[in-house]
Amino acid sequence: MKSYLRPAIALFLGITLITGAIYPLLITGIGKAFFPEQAQGSLIKKDGNIVGSSLIGQNFTDSKYFWGRPSATSPYPNNAAASSGSNQGPLNLALMDAVNGRIAALKQTDPDNKLPVPVDLVTASASGLDPEISPAAAIYQIDRVAKTRGFTPEQVTELVQKHIQGRQFGILGEPRVNVLALNLALDETSKTAK
Repeated sequence: MKSYLRPAIALFLGITLITGAIYPLLITGIGKAFFPEQAQGSLIKKDGNIVGSSLIGQNFTDSKYFWGRPSATSPYPNNAAASSGSNQGPLNLALMDAVNGRIAALKQTDPDNKLPVPVDLVTASASGLDPEISPAAAIYQIDRVAKTRGFTPEQVTELVQKHIQGRQFGILGEPRVNVLALNLALDETSKTAK
């Protein structure tokens, strides 16, 4: 019996050491050496203070800001510790009610907007933490943001165009706009415009 037990325990301890300590430390070290920004969470700083991450959406509700995708995390929107989807299918009445409510809220906030409401402004992403919106979703919000901040739509459009990120390697994904980066740029533009 000992002849079977000793090698099994040694193998268990060896694999635990390799996969539980050596491998994570090695990968963390490589990440910090070659990708320091990403290894630290892709944090965005403003005036030396961390204001968010380019990977985690934030809950902007003020009309002077661009709004991101709705979050399925609850009870707090964009709670990274509660990342999950709503698991509601397209025929689910609760999802339909939520989408219709979000459309009504968008139209109430900007009643003069006649553009079609982009789907990513009324549906949550799979993680519930999506930091980006489509260019169409950003364009949909330009007039509201411009009016609230006292800018011309052309000024805000130019800012949006500067923040559109293309497909990765020209083929992967879709064009997108990071909401936090765009809103920080809006705040900076507001400061310099005064």
